[in-house]
Amino acid sequence: MKSLFILAVFLFLSAACPASTAYRLDPGTLTWTGHAEAGSWAPQGTVRVREGRVEADGHAVRAARVVVDMTTITHEQAQLAEHLRGPDFFDAARFPTAVFELTSFKEGRASGTLTLKGITKPVAFPVTVEPAPGGLRLRGTATLDRTQFGVNYNSTSFFQNLGSYAIRNDFQVTFDLLAR
Repeated sequence: MKSLFILAVFLFLSAACPASTAYRLDPGTLTWTGHAEAGSWAPQGTVRVREGRVEADGHAVRAARVVVDMTTITHEQAQLAEHLRGPDFFDAARFPTAVFELTSFKEGRASGTLTLKGITKPVAFPVTVEPAPGGLRLRGTATLDRTQFGVNYNSTSFFQNLGSYAIRNDFQVTFDLLAR
């Protein structure tokens, strides 16, 4: 009788707590946008997702890990793309990946840690989760402070009298990814 009761409790809890579904991110591209400190110049380019996984109960994301291949940073000006991959910015030769690990997802806001250039910091940003054929579609824009990750090149927080060479500390990463 005791084992029957334990089985009934287990079945009830299993039905009340649906199992998470594990998804893999399809290969995807993130769009980055930087900004000049003065004026309207806002260079834009892409960087590729190397791999990722998402666990969700319906639209409620429970876990996620996204690995970004920093060696794939692009811009229409090859010289700028090379500079971004170099030691002044993301030093992709020494730090070829950036990793986001989700710690919580509440009310459409993802919170987690981002490791960039070997530095791990908390980040949070809005994410829209929608059903997609065979999985989920995740969309949003994260605003990040590059100086939190040791990317200080031409930042007025660290250098004076930069004039038109000053670059804002914050930049955006926009994503529209499929998880199946």
